[in-house]
Amino acid sequence: MDLLLGAVVLGVLLGCFYAAVSVGLSVSFGLLDVPHVAHPAFLVLASYGVYQLNESYDIDPLLAGLAITPLFFLFGLLAYRVYYETFEKRGSDAGVRGIAFFFGIAFIIEVLIIMQFGVDQRSVTATYIGKSWRFGEFRIPIRQLVAFAVALGLTVLLAVYLSKTFMGRAIRAVAQDEEALRLMGANPVRIKQFAFGIATAVLGIAGALLIIVAPVEPTLDRAYIGRTFCVVVMAGLGSISGTLIAAIILGVAESIVLTMFGASWASVISFSMLLGVLAVRPQVLLGR
Repeated sequence: MDLLLGAVVLGVLLGCFYAAVSVGLSVSFGLLDVPHVAHPAFLVLASYGVYQLNESYDIDPLLAGLAITPLFFLFGLLAYRVYYETFEKRGSDAGVRGIAFFFGIAFIIEVLIIMQFGVDQRSVTATYIGKSWRFGEFRIPIRQLVAFAVALGLTVLLAVYLSKTFMGRAIRAVAQDEEALRLMGANPVRIKQFAFGIATAVLGIAGALLIIVAPVEPTLDRAYIGRTFCVVVMAGLGSISGTLIAAIILGVAESIVLTMFGASWASVISFSMLLGVLAVRPQVLLGR
Protein backbone atom coordinates (compact mmCIF):
# COMPACT_ATOMS: atom_id res chain seq x y z
CA MET A 1 0.00 0.00 0.00
CA ASP A 2 2.88 2.36 0.73
CA LEU A 3 4.31 1.69 -2.71
CA LEU A 4 0.90 2.21 -4.30
CA LEU A 5 0.31 5.48 -2.45
CA GLY A 6 3.74 6.75 -3.46
CA ALA A 7 3.08 5.78 -7.07
CA VAL A 8 -0.23 7.68 -7.05
CA VAL A 9 1.38 10.84 -5.60
CA LEU A 10 4.21 10.78 -8.12
CA GLY A 11 1.68 9.95 -10.86
CA VAL A 12 -0.33 13.11 -10.13
CA LEU A 13 2.85 15.19 -10.31
CA LEU A 14 3.82 13.47 -13.54
CA GLY A 15 0.32 13.91 -14.94
CA CYS A 16 0.37 17.68 -14.48
CA PHE A 17 3.69 17.73 -16.31
CA TYR A 18 2.12 15.72 -19.15
CA ALA A 19 -0.67 18.30 -19.27
CA ALA A 20 1.87 21.09 -19.75
CA VAL A 21 3.59 19.34 -22.64
CA SER A 22 0.24 18.42 -24.25
CA VAL A 23 -1.81 21.60 -23.81
CA GLY A 24 -0.28 23.27 -26.87
CA LEU A 25 -1.23 20.25 -28.98
CA SER A 26 -4.76 20.51 -27.59
CA VAL A 27 -4.96 23.90 -29.29
CA SER A 28 -3.15 23.14 -32.56
CA PHE A 29 -4.61 19.69 -33.17
CA GLY A 30 -7.75 19.76 -31.03
CA LEU A 31 -9.07 23.20 -31.97
CA LEU A 32 -7.38 23.96 -35.28
CA ASP A 33 -7.35 20.43 -36.78
CA VAL A 34 -3.69 20.84 -37.75
CA PRO A 35 -1.90 17.43 -37.83
CA HIS A 36 0.97 18.77 -35.74
CA VAL A 37 3.06 15.63 -35.31
CA ALA A 38 6.14 17.85 -34.90
CA HIS A 39 4.80 19.13 -31.55
CA PRO A 40 7.16 16.93 -29.46
CA ALA A 41 10.10 17.96 -31.65
CA PHE A 42 9.30 21.63 -30.96
CA LEU A 43 9.19 20.69 -27.27
CA VAL A 44 12.67 19.13 -27.36
CA LEU A 45 13.99 22.11 -29.32
CA ALA A 46 12.70 24.40 -26.56
CA SER A 47 14.49 22.25 -23.97
CA TYR A 48 17.77 22.67 -25.82
CA GLY A 49 17.18 26.42 -26.00
CA VAL A 50 16.73 26.45 -22.22
CA TYR A 51 19.88 24.34 -21.84
CA GLN A 52 21.91 26.76 -23.97
CA LEU A 53 20.83 29.79 -21.92
CA ASN A 54 21.43 27.95 -18.64
CA GLU A 55 24.85 26.69 -19.73
CA SER A 56 26.09 29.95 -21.25
CA TYR A 57 24.59 32.56 -18.92
CA ASP A 58 23.61 30.56 -15.81
CA ILE A 59 19.97 31.60 -16.20
CA ASP A 60 17.39 29.68 -14.18
CA PRO A 61 15.64 27.16 -16.47
CA LEU A 62 12.19 28.63 -15.84
CA LEU A 63 13.40 32.15 -16.64
CA ALA A 64 15.13 30.77 -19.73
CA GLY A 65 11.83 29.20 -20.78
CA LEU A 66 10.10 32.56 -20.42
CA ALA A 67 12.88 34.21 -22.42
CA ILE A 68 12.45 31.92 -25.44
CA THR A 69 8.64 32.00 -25.36
CA PRO A 70 8.35 35.06 -27.68
CA LEU A 71 10.74 33.41 -30.15
CA PHE A 72 8.62 30.27 -30.20
CA PHE A 73 5.49 32.39 -30.71
CA LEU A 74 7.07 33.86 -33.85
CA PHE A 75 8.24 30.39 -34.89
CA GLY A 76 4.66 29.16 -34.58
CA LEU A 77 3.32 32.03 -36.68
CA LEU A 78 5.82 31.22 -39.43
CA ALA A 79 5.22 27.46 -39.29
CA TYR A 80 1.45 27.84 -39.63
CA ARG A 81 1.74 30.36 -42.47
CA VAL A 82 3.95 27.96 -44.44
CA TYR A 83 1.58 25.07 -43.69
CA TYR A 84 -1.48 27.11 -44.70
CA GLU A 85 -0.04 28.50 -47.95
CA THR A 86 1.43 25.16 -48.98
CA PHE A 87 -1.28 22.68 -47.94
CA GLU A 88 -4.41 23.92 -46.17
CA LYS A 89 -5.19 26.60 -48.73
CA ARG A 90 -5.19 24.03 -51.51
CA GLY A 91 -8.00 21.82 -50.27
CA SER A 92 -9.00 18.51 -48.80
CA ASP A 93 -5.66 16.64 -48.97
CA ALA A 94 -4.13 19.00 -46.39
CA GLY A 95 -4.39 16.36 -43.67
CA VAL A 96 -2.24 13.68 -45.29
CA ARG A 97 0.26 16.10 -46.80
CA GLY A 98 0.31 18.11 -43.59
CA ILE A 99 1.37 15.05 -41.62
CA ALA A 100 4.26 14.54 -44.02
CA PHE A 101 5.13 18.25 -43.75
CA PHE A 102 5.31 18.20 -39.97
CA PHE A 103 7.15 14.89 -39.92
CA GLY A 104 9.72 16.53 -42.16
CA ILE A 105 10.04 19.49 -39.78
CA ALA A 106 10.47 17.11 -36.84
CA PHE A 107 13.22 15.24 -38.67
CA ILE A 108 15.02 18.48 -39.58
CA ILE A 109 14.85 19.69 -35.97
CA GLU A 110 16.27 16.41 -34.72
CA VAL A 111 19.15 16.52 -37.19
CA LEU A 112 19.95 20.16 -36.38
CA ILE A 113 20.01 19.40 -32.64
CA ILE A 114 22.39 16.48 -33.23
CA MET A 115 24.67 18.62 -35.39
CA GLN A 116 24.78 21.37 -32.76
CA PHE A 117 24.80 19.43 -29.49
CA GLY A 118 25.65 15.84 -30.38
CA VAL A 119 23.76 12.78 -29.21
CA ASP A 120 24.67 12.94 -25.52
CA GLN A 121 22.10 13.78 -22.88
CA ARG A 122 22.00 17.36 -21.65
CA SER A 123 20.76 18.70 -18.32
CA VAL A 124 20.46 22.03 -16.51
CA THR A 125 21.49 23.29 -13.08
CA ALA A 126 19.31 25.09 -10.54
CA THR A 127 19.09 25.37 -6.76
CA TYR A 128 16.04 23.10 -6.61
CA ILE A 129 17.46 20.34 -8.83
CA GLY A 130 18.93 17.43 -6.89
CA LYS A 131 17.04 18.18 -3.68
CA SER A 132 13.99 16.41 -2.30
CA TRP A 133 11.16 17.05 0.13
CA ARG A 134 10.29 14.44 2.73
CA PHE A 135 6.59 13.64 2.95
CA GLY A 136 6.05 10.97 5.60
CA GLU A 137 7.81 7.89 4.32
CA PHE A 138 8.26 9.34 0.84
CA ARG A 139 10.86 11.57 -0.71
CA ILE A 140 9.55 13.76 -3.52
CA PRO A 141 12.11 15.49 -5.76
CA ILE A 142 11.67 19.25 -5.58
CA ARG A 143 12.13 19.40 -9.34
CA GLN A 144 8.90 17.38 -9.64
CA LEU A 145 7.07 19.77 -7.33
CA VAL A 146 8.31 22.77 -9.32
CA ALA A 147 7.21 21.16 -12.58
CA PHE A 148 3.84 20.29 -11.01
CA ALA A 149 3.16 23.86 -9.83
CA VAL A 150 4.28 25.54 -13.06
CA ALA A 151 2.47 23.02 -15.27
CA LEU A 152 -0.77 23.42 -13.32
CA GLY A 153 -0.53 27.21 -13.52
CA LEU A 154 0.24 27.13 -17.25
CA THR A 155 -2.73 24.88 -17.99
CA VAL A 156 -5.14 26.98 -15.92
CA LEU A 157 -3.92 30.24 -17.48
CA LEU A 158 -4.41 28.91 -21.00
CA ALA A 159 -7.88 27.62 -20.13
CA VAL A 160 -8.84 31.02 -18.70
CA TYR A 161 -7.40 32.81 -21.74
CA LEU A 162 -9.41 30.67 -24.17
CA SER A 163 -12.66 31.06 -22.24
CA LYS A 164 -12.53 34.65 -20.93
CA THR A 165 -10.72 36.80 -23.50
CA PHE A 166 -12.01 38.05 -26.85
CA MET A 167 -9.23 36.38 -28.85
CA GLY A 168 -9.64 33.15 -26.89
CA ARG A 169 -13.34 33.02 -27.72
CA ALA A 170 -12.49 33.81 -31.35
CA ILE A 171 -10.12 30.82 -31.40
CA ARG A 172 -12.89 28.58 -30.09
CA ALA A 173 -15.30 30.09 -32.60
CA VAL A 174 -13.03 29.40 -35.56
CA ALA A 175 -12.80 25.79 -34.41
CA GLN A 176 -16.60 25.47 -34.30
CA ASP A 177 -17.71 27.36 -37.43
CA GLU A 178 -15.06 29.02 -39.56
CA GLU A 179 -17.52 30.19 -42.21
CA ALA A 180 -19.77 31.95 -39.68
CA LEU A 181 -16.75 33.74 -38.25
CA ARG A 182 -15.80 34.90 -41.75
CA LEU A 183 -19.32 36.26 -42.31
CA MET A 184 -18.96 38.30 -39.11
CA GLY A 185 -15.97 40.11 -40.64
CA ALA A 186 -13.15 38.23 -38.90
CA ASN A 187 -10.23 36.63 -40.70
CA PRO A 188 -10.17 32.93 -39.73
CA VAL A 189 -6.69 32.39 -41.14
CA ARG A 190 -5.16 35.12 -38.98
CA ILE A 191 -6.98 33.84 -35.91
CA LYS A 192 -5.75 30.30 -36.56
CA GLN A 193 -2.23 31.59 -37.17
CA PHE A 194 -2.33 33.47 -33.86
CA ALA A 195 -3.69 30.38 -32.09
CA PHE A 196 -0.91 28.22 -33.53
CA GLY A 197 1.59 30.81 -32.33
CA ILE A 198 0.18 30.53 -28.80
CA ALA A 199 0.24 26.73 -28.99
CA THR A 200 3.93 26.91 -29.92
CA ALA A 201 4.78 29.65 -27.42
CA VAL A 202 3.67 27.59 -24.41
CA LEU A 203 6.33 25.07 -25.40
CA GLY A 204 8.95 27.51 -24.13
CA ILE A 205 7.77 26.85 -20.57
CA ALA A 206 6.97 23.20 -21.27
CA GLY A 207 10.45 22.66 -22.68
CA ALA A 208 11.93 24.14 -19.52
CA LEU A 209 9.87 21.72 -17.43
CA LEU A 210 10.98 18.82 -19.62
CA ILE A 211 14.68 19.42 -19.00
CA ILE A 212 14.07 20.22 -15.32
CA VAL A 213 12.36 16.86 -14.77
CA ALA A 214 15.05 14.80 -16.54
CA PRO A 215 17.97 15.16 -18.98
CA VAL A 216 17.08 15.44 -22.65
CA GLU A 217 18.53 14.01 -25.84
CA PRO A 218 17.74 14.72 -29.52
CA THR A 219 15.41 11.74 -30.10
CA LEU A 220 13.32 12.28 -26.96
CA ASP A 221 10.43 13.57 -29.07
CA ARG A 222 9.72 9.98 -30.13
CA ALA A 223 8.90 9.06 -26.54
CA TYR A 224 6.40 11.91 -26.21
CA ILE A 225 4.53 11.75 -29.50
CA GLY A 226 2.37 8.88 -28.24
CA ARG A 227 1.82 10.42 -24.81
CA THR A 228 0.81 13.86 -26.06
CA PHE A 229 -1.62 12.61 -28.71
CA CYS A 230 -3.03 10.11 -26.21
CA VAL A 231 -3.74 12.89 -23.70
CA VAL A 232 -5.31 15.21 -26.28
CA VAL A 233 -7.55 12.57 -27.87
CA MET A 234 -8.58 11.06 -24.52
CA ALA A 235 -9.43 14.52 -23.23
CA GLY A 236 -11.71 15.35 -26.12
CA LEU A 237 -10.29 17.45 -28.92
CA GLY A 238 -9.86 21.04 -27.81
CA SER A 239 -10.76 20.55 -24.14
CA ILE A 240 -8.13 22.17 -21.90
CA SER A 241 -9.73 20.96 -18.66
CA GLY A 242 -10.06 17.50 -20.19
CA THR A 243 -6.38 17.64 -21.09
CA LEU A 244 -5.47 18.12 -17.43
CA ILE A 245 -7.74 15.27 -16.31
CA ALA A 246 -6.53 12.88 -19.02
CA ALA A 247 -2.90 13.74 -18.32
CA ILE A 248 -3.28 13.01 -14.60
CA ILE A 249 -4.97 9.69 -15.39
CA LEU A 250 -2.12 8.78 -17.74
CA GLY A 251 0.52 9.90 -15.23
CA VAL A 252 -0.98 7.84 -12.39
CA ALA A 253 -1.40 4.79 -14.62
CA GLU A 254 2.20 5.00 -15.85
CA SER A 255 3.53 5.48 -12.32
CA ILE A 256 1.62 2.49 -10.95
CA VAL A 257 2.67 0.22 -13.81
CA LEU A 258 6.28 1.39 -13.47
CA THR A 259 6.23 0.64 -9.73
CA MET A 260 4.49 -2.72 -9.95
CA PHE A 261 5.71 -4.20 -13.23
CA GLY A 262 8.81 -2.28 -14.31
CA ALA A 263 9.78 0.31 -16.90
CA SER A 264 9.36 -1.97 -19.92
CA TRP A 265 5.56 -2.00 -19.48
CA ALA A 266 5.13 1.70 -18.79
CA SER A 267 5.87 2.68 -22.40
CA VAL A 268 2.77 0.88 -23.74
CA ILE A 269 0.33 2.49 -21.30
CA SER A 270 -0.53 5.56 -23.38
CA PHE A 271 -1.73 3.72 -26.48
CA SER A 272 -3.40 0.97 -24.41
CA MET A 273 -5.37 3.57 -22.46
CA LEU A 274 -6.31 5.42 -25.64
CA LEU A 275 -7.64 2.26 -27.30
CA GLY A 276 -9.48 1.29 -24.13
CA VAL A 277 -11.17 4.68 -23.74
CA LEU A 278 -12.21 4.81 -27.40
CA ALA A 279 -13.65 1.30 -27.15
CA VAL A 280 -15.58 1.86 -23.91
CA ARG A 281 -16.37 5.58 -24.14
CA PRO A 282 -16.04 6.85 -27.73
CA GLN A 283 -17.12 10.36 -26.71
CA VAL A 284 -13.94 10.44 -24.53
CA LEU A 285 -13.75 12.53 -21.36
CA LEU A 286 -14.72 16.10 -22.31
CA GLY A 287 -14.99 18.20 -25.45
CA ARG A 288 -15.75 17.04 -28.95
